[in-house]
Amino acid sequence: MRHVFKTSYTQDLTIWRHRGDLFWYGLLVLILLLLPRLLGTFYIGELGAVFIFAIGGVGLMLLTGYTGLVNLGHAAFLGIGAYTNAILLTAGWPYIVTLPASGLLAAIAGVAIGIPTLRMSGLYLAIATLAFGQIVATVLEKWDAVTHGFDGFAVPTPTILGVEIQGATGVYYAALVVLIFVLWVSVNILRTPLGRAMVAIRDSEISAQSMGVNLKLYKTIAFAISAGITGLAGGLFAQYVNFLAPDSFDILLSIQFLTIVFVGGVGSLHGAIFGALFVRLLPQAIALVRDDLPGNLGHLPGLEPSLFGLFLVLCILFEPEGIYGRWIKIKLWFQTAPVRRRTGFRRQKSYARSERV
Repeated sequence: MRHVFKTSYTQDLTIWRHRGDLFWYGLLVLILLLLPRLLGTFYIGELGAVFIFAIGGVGLMLLTGYTGLVNLGHAAFLGIGAYTNAILLTAGWPYIVTLPASGLLAAIAGVAIGIPTLRMSGLYLAIATLAFGQIVATVLEKWDAVTHGFDGFAVPTPTILGVEIQGATGVYYAALVVLIFVLWVSVNILRTPLGRAMVAIRDSEISAQSMGVNLKLYKTIAFAISAGITGLAGGLFAQYVNFLAPDSFDILLSIQFLTIVFVGGVGSLHGAIFGALFVRLLPQAIALVRDDLPGNLGHLPGLEPSLFGLFLVLCILFEPEGIYGRWIKIKLWFQTAPVRRRTGFRRQKSYARSERV
């Protein structure tokens, strides 16, 4: 087991705990850069989708996992970013401008929903965000002059420095670069007073307010950051699907993002990555075993969303720390051999928010 002994304040300012982290993450990035030369188009396309959903999952993680604000209309921000990118590309804008514009417009929408819901929390906030998602879906359906309604919207192929961003490989590399940028920004946000205020709001709004945290300001900022990051994912999502339709951004997609957060691990950026892998690879696993399931079980309607809901409930009940929490426990179990004790891995009692105050 590695023990980090801090001898200077600069060690608290660095992103990496030690050089081992820098080595392993650097090796991971190198492998990801070389994967398109080793895997087929299908697998590269699926990994590109995993990166896109991971970006959206990081956005929701900052809002739900670190600030404690539930959002059931998260897919609306993805739709805003996707349509913004497609419309601006059609108008002839360069991709290096349209992608940030997707995040900016989604962030503005996040402020628009964040301000009216400042006094809400829990179930009421979830209902309000669900209503916002339905409003955005209706606008995408009815605003035919801009979104083309149910006829759909073809997404042009963007270019950067004369290189077309198309196909599975192009989307893969674009999504990978944006994911690394979003993770870097998120890690630095969480190390600032803004990030500490967000965590304080999640743990106890009363305690945070008594410490001088402006709840209205920081909740609005959290909504804006979450929506802006998801807008970037939406711009990439438009390139991934190549054709937009308003029914792609429904409540089921929002539930998938919530699944990313809770199954991956609440309050962990690593959990957003693990959750995105789970959400994107589960449908492929279902497709592989569908024909081998007994009876007509594999062909039942609604099998995929039912499994998403089942895994979400089981995770909340039996593994509230998610996949990443389980990974940490497994790693600690091996690191503490042979002096581990069973009591060290016993699940601790959790307290309600009112009891923590």
